[in-house]
Amino acid sequence: MRQISAATARRIALAAQGFAGRLPASAPTRRTVLGVVDKTQLLQIDSVSAVVRAHYAPVFSRIGECDRTLLDDAVWSHSARKPRQFVEYWAHEAALLPVEDWPLMRWRMREFEFGRWSHARRVNERNPGLVDDVLAAVTEVGPAGAGAIEKYLERGNNGPKRSSWWDLSDTKIVCEQLFASGELSVDKRVAFTRQYDLTERVIPAHVRERHVDEADAIRELVTRSARALGIATEPDLRDYYRLKRIQTEPAIADLVDSGVLEPVTVSGWDKPAYLHTEARAPRKISGSALLCPFDPLIFCRPRTEQIFGFHFRIEIYTPEPKRVHGYYVFPFLLDGELVGRVDLRAERGTGRLLVPAAFTEDGHRTDRVASELADALRRMAKWLELDEIVIGERGDLAAMLAAKF
Repeated sequence: MRQISAATARRIALAAQGFAGRLPASAPTRRTVLGVVDKTQLLQIDSVSAVVRAHYAPVFSRIGECDRTLLDDAVWSHSARKPRQFVEYWAHEAALLPVEDWPLMRWRMREFEFGRWSHARRVNERNPGLVDDVLAAVTEVGPAGAGAIEKYLERGNNGPKRSSWWDLSDTKIVCEQLFASGELSVDKRVAFTRQYDLTERVIPAHVRERHVDEADAIRELVTRSARALGIATEPDLRDYYRLKRIQTEPAIADLVDSGVLEPVTVSGWDKPAYLHTEARAPRKISGSALLCPFDPLIFCRPRTEQIFGFHFRIEIYTPEPKRVHGYYVFPFLLDGELVGRVDLRAERGTGRLLVPAAFTEDGHRTDRVASELADALRRMAKWLELDEIVIGERGDLAAMLAAKF
């Protein structure tokens, strides 16, 4: 079995994720944006907007300043000339994935017939006609948020009131159940709120009518994981689409037998690895990027630690006094290594990019890291149309970074 060095494995992983190319010479185009997702296979969605919505950030990290409407149009707009390219579904959590991949998730939709959580069953028992009512309402009114659907049905929340920002009305729960089961899809988002519509009006007929057996679908998803990761362990391949080990192990065996994956060992890795046979191993990775916490390169935290020696945990839900690095922290990639991290906040009302804290990894507290990070922050501020960058005092790199502005 071939042995690969940890450094080579790291370069393979970065190249697979789109970090081995040059930035576009001119403003990125729709094709350039689509090329990013061709590499990553999906983009995770998250509601946090402390800096920028999570699905935009990986595009910026790979191709630089780009018009966010290019991605919006590929996801939320549809016309005969420019058909919808991506659709939303539960892949790696909530995610955007190519429309053509929608049939690969049908097995999951069957599992989610009654929603992702048990409370959907309770709602169905409490309001047995609500599913049909919601479908009838959407059929009548077209794309709509749960609030608008609820008003249309003239229903309130019949469930117990919990006085929490996690509260969901029965109508919202049913909308989410129908989305998870594939009967509704997301036509667009308005103020980041899902606008549900009948799947037959969102997904093209030729895609909806394509039926893929579960085993074949899992094998295709593992193939996509392997292509996006380049080199990976079984848990890595499993995590990308939130699969189960009982699903991935037979798929991996099939892909090894068919020559798509090559079993290898990686120096320092504690598990067997699989190399996609089309993966590239560039001799060098150069350049810098700020990585959103939900970037596909790093959203599998054990893999991030295995490849980069970088321990990363998101601290949004950690009480402020107990946070180590900050509320919304972006790791900093420089020449193929994660050399530091910054807590970031976009204060749009004042036009400022706030950097409350800046930290380096061991051995990387250098003037060059500070300079490269300053340049990356300037690029981000320009992209977000923010006029000023304000460096805070927390972190071992803060003073050196502040001196660059």
